[in-house]
Amino acid sequence: MRMSNRQSQSNSFRSALIVDDHPLFCDALSMTLQAVAGIRDISTAATLQDGLDWIRDNDAPDVIVLDLNLPDVNGLDGLIRLHNAVDTPIVIVSSMADNRVISSVIHAGAAGFVPKHSQRDVFRNAFDTLREGRTFVPPGYVLLENKDAKNGDDAVSRLASLTNQQARILQLICEGKLNKQIAYDLSIAETTVKAHVTAIMRKLGVQSRTQAVLIAKETSFGSVLSDRA
Repeated sequence: MRMSNRQSQSNSFRSALIVDDHPLFCDALSMTLQAVAGIRDISTAATLQDGLDWIRDNDAPDVIVLDLNLPDVNGLDGLIRLHNAVDTPIVIVSSMADNRVISSVIHAGAAGFVPKHSQRDVFRNAFDTLREGRTFVPPGYVLLENKDAKNGDDAVSRLASLTNQQARILQLICEGKLNKQIAYDLSIAETTVKAHVTAIMRKLGVQSRTQAVLIAKETSFGSVLSDRA
């Protein structure tokens, strides 16, 4: 059930949930949020599921800071599932900073994007922007307009709906591997691979492996799928 947080665009942020699997970065980011945004109540989660469990058991935070590369998600899956679970601004903090990645996460509902190794001033500007109810794009980057933003966002959402195993299989398909090779690489039966391929094409709304590859390569998250695979 989607939980509402009416304070999401208030004049101050009092609480935050950081979802990132690197403890040292979580510590550094916690200190940064305290220093630049005055946030004192900070919780952390190492996986998306831990974050979702935390949200289920606690009042919604004023802001969520999310890493894209988590052990239990693929691409935009974490952002989309959190966005569906809680009415709170979500700021992506990721090392995958380029115009296409930033544009994809903003189009998918993120309130802002901060490159992972930004100086404190960038974080300060990000939270000042969020307080004004605006979307934050970091200096030096631009928000790209897709030729068909709706279709582009839909394609990203469909990719995010794949399970971990399906994402791994799609990545191997993108590498040009046949079902028999995929079965060998993943130590599963070839019939299981065929069933997954059918499910992948159904979720992506395509009729062929070639079309599935095109969708995967046209999004900004081929590198994420590769990391997860």
